[in-house]
Amino acid sequence: MNQRNRLNEHFSEAAQLLDTVRTDAAFMDAIEASGSAMCKTIAHGGKIISCGNGGSMSDAMHFAEELSGRYRDDRPGLPAISCSDPSHITCVGNDYGFNQVFSRFVQAIGQPGDCLLAISTSGNSANVLEAATAARSKGIAVVGLTGRGGGALKALCDVVVDVPWNGYADRVQEVHIKVIHAWIDLIERAQ
Repeated sequence: MNQRNRLNEHFSEAAQLLDTVRTDAAFMDAIEASGSAMCKTIAHGGKIISCGNGGSMSDAMHFAEELSGRYRDDRPGLPAISCSDPSHITCVGNDYGFNQVFSRFVQAIGQPGDCLLAISTSGNSANVLEAATAARSKGIAVVGLTGRGGGALKALCDVVVDVPWNGYADRVQEVHIKVIHAWIDLIERAQ
């Protein structure tokens, strides 16, 4: 296969998955329900905490900075924070183990009425599962952003957006960023 064909294959596969989710009523309902839950959190004085590993951490950070900073329109900053502080992660990782890096953050700053956005392309990241468990124990709503059937995270979520893809994680992550931007737009328009 030549380079151009391989490049076209990437875009074709991504377009097919986007068409699949765009026309999947249950998938779109989950985006709407989870977006509404996050809007409700902010409207009632809560904050959104986001977490994920690797590319999902980048997505968690992107989500939080677009809300606390600015997305499309000028408006006051909104209460969102990602668990991405390297000093926290290395401290907790050293003292308690990597599986606790997000749950300790949720325990420290999460309050009833907040919302946790837990991102895992497989739904099986141990530290994300621990964060969801910690959130539930504190009365914090859990929104999951997953793929591949939702994994173990699905059972810990109030609402889960599960990208219907069992291939490589990059396709799941591409849809995740679309979902994140849709949520940010919904939240911004609700203000």
